[in-house]
Amino acid sequence: MVRMRKQWPDEGDLVVGTVHKVLNYGAFASLEEYDDKEAFIHISEVSSGWVKNIRDYVRENQKIVARVLRVNPQKGHVDVSLKRIREDQRTRKIQQWKIEQKAERLLEFAAKKLGKDLETAYEEVGYGLMDEFGDLYGVFEISAEEGVESLKESKLSEEWAVAITEVAKRNISPPEVHITGYVNLHSYAPDGVEVIKRALGAIDKEGISVQCVGAPRYRLMVKSSDYITAETLLKEAAQQAIDVVEEEGGEGNFQRELE
Repeated sequence: MVRMRKQWPDEGDLVVGTVHKVLNYGAFASLEEYDDKEAFIHISEVSSGWVKNIRDYVRENQKIVARVLRVNPQKGHVDVSLKRIREDQRTRKIQQWKIEQKAERLLEFAAKKLGKDLETAYEEVGYGLMDEFGDLYGVFEISAEEGVESLKESKLSEEWAVAITEVAKRNISPPEVHITGYVNLHSYAPDGVEVIKRALGAIDKEGISVQCVGAPRYRLMVKSSDYITAETLLKEAAQQAIDVVEEEGGEGNFQRELE
């Protein structure tokens, strides 16, 4: 169960649910992000086409993404639609929900380090962090990359900041980007092969690998934490090789591979 601060979704919201009862006229689903809340999907909201048998579209224990049509606190459930949502919206919502699930597990790990339960974690820091940062997972990403200092401006206590950072660093890998470019190297010296070898050997950048595509073309592959750094490393590496060749009377050029 991923916790939402508000008790009910708003009309138009996308929600994730688990179908637990299918009847001839509609289906009922438990809402994954709201405690003890139920969604009802009328058969007319299952598909844009004619539905002869609702069980051809929904089944018990199926995860669904639906759009909220009406909210009825008195009955304790909301009316939702499966047909008023695009496939890309469904995919994004599921991805977001999975990330929120992971964030909740990380918050629970941090709470256990302090001898507290998840409910207490939400009350003490979870909801506040969601208000301040927009989502919980973003807090763990920031602290994994920047450390406990990144949380000092928030209202977190020292013990919570340390616990969250330790859990984040243990469970979140830093982001990686991979880009590729090509350097063409021509040497007209008698020992041209050795010149090219020295040129490629001059590439002294961590996170860069070199492959021979077929002389005079060589592929440079860069792995880094962000695109700006990766682009800089790629261009500098290519220029290092070109400089060596040009010093020996040869020539070279660099070409960035289009994504």
